[in-house]
Amino acid sequence: MATYKRGDWWWTDFAVNGVRYRVPLDTTDWREALSKEKQKIAEAEAGKLTQSSQKYARLAFSEAADRYVADRLAHLAPRSTLTEKERLKPLRAFFVATPLTRISADSVREYIGNRKQDGAANRTLNMELGILRRILKRAKRWNLIADDIKRLPERRDVGRALRHEEKLRLLKVAASRPEWQIARLAATVALNTTMRSCEIRGLQWRDIDLMDRSLTVRHSKTEAGERVIPLNAGAWAAILELRERAKLLCGSEPQPNWYVFPHGEGQGPVTRPKNRPGPQAVTVKPDPTRPMSTWRTAWRKITRAAGLPGLRFHDLRHHAITELAESLTSDAVTMSIAGHVSQRMLAHYSHVRLEAKRKALDGLSEGTSGTVTSQSTAQNPSAQPQVIETIGGADEARTRDLLRDRQAF
Repeated sequence: MATYKRGDWWWTDFAVNGVRYRVPLDTTDWREALSKEKQKIAEAEAGKLTQSSQKYARLAFSEAADRYVADRLAHLAPRSTLTEKERLKPLRAFFVATPLTRISADSVREYIGNRKQDGAANRTLNMELGILRRILKRAKRWNLIADDIKRLPERRDVGRALRHEEKLRLLKVAASRPEWQIARLAATVALNTTMRSCEIRGLQWRDIDLMDRSLTVRHSKTEAGERVIPLNAGAWAAILELRERAKLLCGSEPQPNWYVFPHGEGQGPVTRPKNRPGPQAVTVKPDPTRPMSTWRTAWRKITRAAGLPGLRFHDLRHHAITELAESLTSDAVTMSIAGHVSQRMLAHYSHVRLEAKRKALDGLSEGTSGTVTSQSTAQNPSAQPQVIETIGGADEARTRDLLRDRQAF
């Protein structure tokens, strides 16, 4: 066992159970080096210090990040992999070729300060630091700085539920212009099924049961999101309108593998950059074999015109689940419709509006605590849900079959 210097930095060289370790101590102070040496020996005896982690820890951050992404491919969905690559960009730009052994609590705090100056939100920073933590854990380095780097506080904004008049105004404005048809139909589906935008974009015609008036969500954010949803009157009308639109655009009946919201539909002419050859305006033809990427532009115009700036498309899911919660629908049925995994996630979304709570408490003062909720709901017709009419029976059996088929693969 010995400590020695490389330049200004102290290293240790020791053996445990016949395995030799040469480990940087990341300090220029001799007394601190002796203390860290004892810590490294203890880690080696506990099996926390391995040769592979030593080699990984000596890599430059960019190379370590490349290996991290390659290892994560087998564990993440393609879209999640792209998200992690995006989160890695500012980390790569800051740490560049810094070896993992040189990443300290001070350098991480400096990174946080720089990102905050750039306007990064705490949630974004926490996701980036989560990736950094996983990389340093693989190198057995995170435990050295874990006590000094704490998770940043995040806003507990669970979303927004619309008032009844806001919902009606939103749909009326969306129906006022033909170019907003796709965004309007997507919003109608979300309000009547609790579906996420990614689930709506991934919907294919093979997922629509025209006889049973239901749809199957085959690909979702979680396993619980794979479910069968019966279609109420609003959702059914939107599906029929989308089917007629598909016939007009493609000149034939929709094929099972076609997407309900096809790529390029409703996009119109796209302006080509001036420095690129060719015509300045290019018309994008709908491709039903590819899913639509986004209806963001139309959605922002609709919300501004409706006097609801900042309303997210995902808030429509919040609104639908809130309506279910206000209608006294059981938690089990709500979770079956919305695709939730736990009571905690259900509580995250079903933020029953203040007006419904006030009416419920008003009932208590009248001595009607036994029937307060049902009375308050009956007094407020606008709070009646318009999301799902029936669920159960064959639909629940189909959901179980869907999950069983998925587990078989």
